[in-house]
Amino acid sequence: MNILILSRNQRLYSTRRLREAAAERGHDVQVVDPLRCYMKISAADPQVRYQGHALRGFDAVIPRIGASITFYGTAVLRQFEMMGVYPLNESQAVVRSRDKLRATQLLARRGINLPETGFAHAPDDTDDLLSQLGGAPLVLKVIEGTQGKGVVLGETRKAVESLVEAFRGLDANFLVQEFIKEAAGTDIRALVVGKRVVAAMKRQGKPGEFRSNLHRGGTAELVKITPEERRVAVQAAQVLGLNVAGVDMLRSDHGPLVLEVNSSPGLEGIETATEQDVAGRIIEFIEKRYRTSTSRTKGKG
Repeated sequence: MNILILSRNQRLYSTRRLREAAAERGHDVQVVDPLRCYMKISAADPQVRYQGHALRGFDAVIPRIGASITFYGTAVLRQFEMMGVYPLNESQAVVRSRDKLRATQLLARRGINLPETGFAHAPDDTDDLLSQLGGAPLVLKVIEGTQGKGVVLGETRKAVESLVEAFRGLDANFLVQEFIKEAAGTDIRALVVGKRVVAAMKRQGKPGEFRSNLHRGGTAELVKITPEERRVAVQAAQVLGLNVAGVDMLRSDHGPLVLEVNSSPGLEGIETATEQDVAGRIIEFIEKRYRTSTSRTKGKG
C-alpha cells in the first residue's frame, strides 16, 4: 500500500511510530504537513498539491491533525476523500469529536453515560444551570480544546460563578460539568481500533491536579478494564464515527462515564505503559479495511 500521513511534524513519536509500523509491514509511507497542502477543487480532476506537485496514488491517509488546525486539516482530508483515498478517520468524524458540545449531545442521545453537563448562553440562567448540576464543585471546559487546556475546576459556588463570568467575558463557548470526586484525579484511556480496545492505561494527575493528562505532568500505568468499560469505549468511538480513538473515561460510583473521545490519540504514553504495538494494530486495521471501505464520504466529499 501507499500510505500518506498528515502530520505537521514527522519527528513526533506518534507520527514516527506509525511510519515505522507501516514500513515494517512493507508499505510505502509519506508524511506531509497538511498546512503546506493546497487544493484544486474540480469535478473532473480534484487534486491535493504539495510543493508544486500533485499528491496521487495513495491508498490510505492517516490524519494526525492538531486541534489548532482542525478546519484546514479536515478540508485537506475531505479532499482526499473526494479523490477516493481511504481515510483512517473520516473528516466528518474528526470535526464531530473536536466539538465537545456536539460530541456530548451525540453520546448522550445514544445512552452513553457522561458526567452531568450543562450549556447556556444568558447570564440570567446561570443560577438554575448550576443548581441542575448539583452545585459546586463543578468543572468548566472550553468546547474546543485538548490535553487539558481550557479545563478548570471551580471548588465553590462563588468560584464557579467567577469562572463563568470570565469565560463569557472572553466570548468563549464552554460546558459546565459535574465533578466526579470518587475518580480522585484518575481516568482511563482506552485505545480503540475498529471494534476492539487494543490497549488501556490508567492516568493519574500530579498532586493537587484534578486533570490527569500526561502533557500536564500526569503519570500512566497499565490497567485491566472491565467488560463494561470495553463496551462503552467501543460504542463511544462508533457513535462519533471514529475507527481509531482514545476514549477517556472516569470510574464513578454508578459505572464508567465518558469524558472525551480523541480522534488523534497520542501513542507514546499508551505504548510505553502497556508495551503494546498500538501503531502496528492501526496499520493492520488499514490493511483489512482500505479496499472494502463503505465510508460515507469516500469519493463523495
